[in-house]
Amino acid sequence: MEPNVWRKSGRSGSNGQCVEVRDDGDSVAIRDSKNQAGPVLTFPPDEWRRFIAATKDGEFDAGQNKVSSSRTTPRSAS
Repeated sequence: MEPNVWRKSGRSGSNGQCVEVRDDGDSVAIRDSKNQAGPVLTFPPDEWRRFIAATKDGEFDAGQNKVSSSRTTPRSAS
């Protein structure tokens, strides 16, 4: 990913449900493409890579109850 450039997936359609991603080197930033002046979420690069791997592995697919090996520590409900 090119540093400090907001990118949107080439697979994004025109339905307006897109996010843009920017790699700052020390963090990965995410924003809503419809509200570019709105809030930005930031993640450490290693957490972003784990999220992408889990997404590609189908961990977040609707109707799935899959636990991916990309998850390092289970979270308990409090």
